[in-house]
Amino acid sequence: MRRGACSREELAGLYERRFSMVYQICLVLMKSIPDAEDAAQTVFRKVMERTEPFRDPEHEKAWLIVTARNECRNQLKHWWRTRRAGEEMLDSLVWEQPRDGEVWEQVAGLPEPQRLVLYLHYYQGYTTGEISDMLGENHSTVRSRLVQARKKLKLKLEEEGYGQT
Repeated sequence: MRRGACSREELAGLYERRFSMVYQICLVLMKSIPDAEDAAQTVFRKVMERTEPFRDPEHEKAWLIVTARNECRNQLKHWWRTRRAGEEMLDSLVWEQPRDGEVWEQVAGLPEPQRLVLYLHYYQGYTTGEISDMLGENHSTVRSRLVQARKKLKLKLEEEGYGQT
């Protein structure tokens, strides 16, 4: 069995440091706890298969984010998923950082590109420039998605009466 560039200890450390982030990205995109768990597990399997080490912590984080996004997209377009019965919406999302489930129910309803940009910007602290580089998107596209996400989220929250006393 071929081992990647990480030792067992390094892989365990990477898993401890980054699993929560990878899982949250997968949950945002997949909207299903079991599917998010599967996708996150696949991302870390891919880490084990890597032959070259990460250059630095930012490269590690960016690689995991892009790999998680790509894995979720691949799973979402898989033939089996398109032929099975309709999915039920996730009743409540489990997040570490957000404290208000109502807000995240509304975020989960946003289109995938807007959800991901919103999450990376507000919860992972990336600038729009960093996000555009990471996702291979135009800077103005990322900024536009972020603006659209904020507008849609604001409208949804106002419709629900959120923040009104």
